[in-house]
Amino acid sequence: MKIKDIKIGFLTIPYKKPFKTSVRTIVSSDNILVKVITEEGTAGFGAISPTAVITGDTKGAIVGAIEEHIKKNIIGLEIENLEEVMVRLNQSLVGNTSAKAVVDMALYDLYGKLYKAPLYRLLGGYRSELVTDMTISVNDPEVMARDALEAVEKGFSILKIKLGKDSDIDYSRMKAIRDAVGTDIMIRIDANQGWKPKEAVRFLRRLEDLDLKIDLVEQPVAAHDLRGMKYVTENVDIPVLADESVFSPADALKIIEMGAADLINIKLMKAGGIYNALKICAVAETYGVECMIGCSSEGLIGIAAAAHLAAARAVITRYDLDSPLLRNEDNVAGGLVYTGEKISFLEEPGLGITMVEGVFND
Repeated sequence: MKIKDIKIGFLTIPYKKPFKTSVRTIVSSDNILVKVITEEGTAGFGAISPTAVITGDTKGAIVGAIEEHIKKNIIGLEIENLEEVMVRLNQSLVGNTSAKAVVDMALYDLYGKLYKAPLYRLLGGYRSELVTDMTISVNDPEVMARDALEAVEKGFSILKIKLGKDSDIDYSRMKAIRDAVGTDIMIRIDANQGWKPKEAVRFLRRLEDLDLKIDLVEQPVAAHDLRGMKYVTENVDIPVLADESVFSPADALKIIEMGAADLINIKLMKAGGIYNALKICAVAETYGVECMIGCSSEGLIGIAAAAHLAAARAVITRYDLDSPLLRNEDNVAGGLVYTGEKISFLEEPGLGITMVEGVFND
């Protein structure tokens, strides 16, 4: 199964309501889709949502990286020689993890189709169902409490709360949410780099004093401030999850060895795709550190790729894959089945995508 061509398409999907974090507010998601075509006519699909505020990769940069660098390095290669293909992909240019990730997904989709098996089974097949959290955007405390209660009424047992705009108001937000949903709901919090180290410690200790039963705190301080994150990790009991600080296996290794975080968040757009994400998993497994699989604004294809990885590897124990639930329907079918908070897989080859309509004009 030899790679013949790579086509690029675009898809904008509105959110059901504005999605707000400490660093941005978005009302729609612009997705870049790729279709890797083999000489036999088989197609593999990938999709990514450019998130320049995190990766630095813009829409134009991603398209340029694929058209000018990645294409000429992998066209003509055999999918069955996956290691060679991935090495060539990753050596095609420096950085540009989003461009690498979207092509990587399509290549793994083809790999599953080559062997006529769902990707998660080929990568390990540890589990066949995931339970995702539901994200609550940062807002006024009463609005967040209402949104949290609405998610619980829809059957979600794990909430991910966006904070990081003001620690005093964040305290009111957390108290309002816990009062609204009760004590049986698991809560994770994500500051998106919004606090200073000492501020984070003061805030998290206040939550601990209230016994709000917090599962983890994600990226409490700036991504580059590993010493600051280590300070937080050493001074609170709530587990600290490194997100924006972790792009590569080398990043994960450094963070784990210096004790800067308790957990590692894997996002394909940061890692450059499944190939490098598997290496992050290997680093974490070696040190006995658990991982979360996360998402940004990806559509169903990108989330399917992340979910297949999560189902394959035992070290990935937490799942933040709610992006398709926050948006209106896109032009893609297949891949995953959402039943409330539960995610299951179609037993189709590769990523299981059965339809991509009106994107590639073919």
